[in-house]
Amino acid sequence: KRLRIDDDPFGAVGDYAGSFLIKSAVELSGGYDTNPGRLPVEKGLPFWVVAPEFLAVSNWERHALVADLRGSFTGYGGNLPAIVDGAVSPAPTNIDRPNFNGHVDGRLDVTENTHLTAEARLLVSTDNPGSPNIQAGLAKYPVYASFGGTFGFDQKFNRLEISAGATVDRTVYQESTFTDGTTFSNDDRNFNQYGGVGRASYELTPGVKPFIEVEGDTRVHDLPLDFDGFARDSTGGYAKGGTSFEFSRLLTGEISVGWAARDYVDPRLGRLDGLLTAGSLVWTATPLTTARFVTSTSIDETIVPGVSGVLTHLYTVEVDHDFRRWLTAIGKFTYGTLDYQGDGRFDKIYSIEGDLIYKLTRSLWIKGTLRRDILNSNFIGSSSASTVVMLGVRVQN
Repeated sequence: KRLRIDDDPFGAVGDYAGSFLIKSAVELSGGYDTNPGRLPVEKGLPFWVVAPEFLAVSNWERHALVADLRGSFTGYGGNLPAIVDGAVSPAPTNIDRPNFNGHVDGRLDVTENTHLTAEARLLVSTDNPGSPNIQAGLAKYPVYASFGGTFGFDQKFNRLEISAGATVDRTVYQESTFTDGTTFSNDDRNFNQYGGVGRASYELTPGVKPFIEVEGDTRVHDLPLDFDGFARDSTGGYAKGGTSFEFSRLLTGEISVGWAARDYVDPRLGRLDGLLTAGSLVWTATPLTTARFVTSTSIDETIVPGVSGVLTHLYTVEVDHDFRRWLTAIGKFTYGTLDYQGDGRFDKIYSIEGDLIYKLTRSLWIKGTLRRDILNSNFIGSSSASTVVMLGVRVQN
């Protein structure tokens, strides 16, 4: 009997540990960033990145468990000058940054049409360079952690599917350390979020499944007032409608539009609301070319006095092309907007990236990256630009 052609002859195979398929990888990269601090005046630094990955997927007849853990650490071969009261501090800022994003998803099949679901998640990172949330004169960027879970159910009624879940999350910030040796608490940024989400979908055809989704939540900060005297506790949510679809596997994914809003306890902080877009589409144009489109919307916290929050929209288009099975080129363009509602600041971000991947074996790849990042802000002195060049290897199993 003739064997089936391998769709991905250079993809990771993984190993079985009991009933789990486990795949792991680590990327080691080095390069140069012309403006890692995203400052108005560029100052470049060399950098290195270590990025491990771990994926475990159950292979059970019933129930399911998936663990997807990804992290990275970016270290720079030098520090940036710290600005304190408009002057350069003699002690520089260390801008090394950790990042971790992981989640564990479980499904318990009570019956054929009834499932209990759960997710545990953890995000560890820092504020983005160039953000107004970054304080002046920092010795290093404070790290924050956001962790929580979702517990819910899925119920099918023939073609109708109802799902709902309760969410609990907590965000905590490390204290800030300044170049003069002093520290500053970020307890006013710590908060808990409690909420719920519900979704109803109907399978019109095997390839089209429209849905509506509603979410509501409450954010309660550890301190009733932040250090500028604003009460930042809030309630918010969103409503959106869209569809998931699969047309002969050439076009698959999900797209939706709606409206998001958030109201704050402090009457000086106005309602933050705006259009919500969310989706992820994959178009297999040819056996060698794949195009992807991803969009997301979020309402993010801020410590800028008088600003309710940040309404963030991101749109990304990516095209992958295989010149050979072992040689892949990737082009990516990202456009985003950050609306700081309350003080009139409006930022636009642009990022264009090109990657070239040479796959030596299933276990060893070589990757080169060239990226240009631009931030255009209507606030004087807040715009920046940066060029990143990087070369690395990926070892996977």
